Amino acid sequence: MAVYLLDTSVIIDILNGKRDRKGLLESLVLEGSTLACCAVNVAEVYSGMRPHEALITDALLHSFEYFDITWEIACAAGKLKYQHARKGQTLALADMLIAAVALANNLTLMTDNAKDFRMTTGLKLLALPSAG
Repeated sequence: MAVYLLDTSVIIDILNGKRDRKGLLESLVLEGSTLACCAVNVAEVYSGMRPHEALITDALLHSFEYFDITWEIACAAGKLKYQHARKGQTLALADMLIAAVALANNLTLMTDNAKDFRMTTGLKLLALPSAG
């Protein structure tokens, strides 16, 4: 079954009860899929978390499989950002780190911001309808 690395916007939608992301992810888990996060997701979620949200946020993040950012993944992310910059494409380093985690671990990235990742060769995307 598939392993989905969640983009931070998807995790935030779950926490905020938006766009029925929780229902979608529950159905994927029932089908046998695995949901995952990485250090970038954790840092981004915690950067906007309010104190009263700590328990539910901790529980949600710990329910996902966790993938570390290794030396090799960090290098790959930097190279991705550099390659895109050489083509005149400005992409966020955080997004390139998430993409590099997905590529290194053969994960499918679930995002509603596919435009942030579409130029990354070899990346498997599950593009959700965007927030906008």
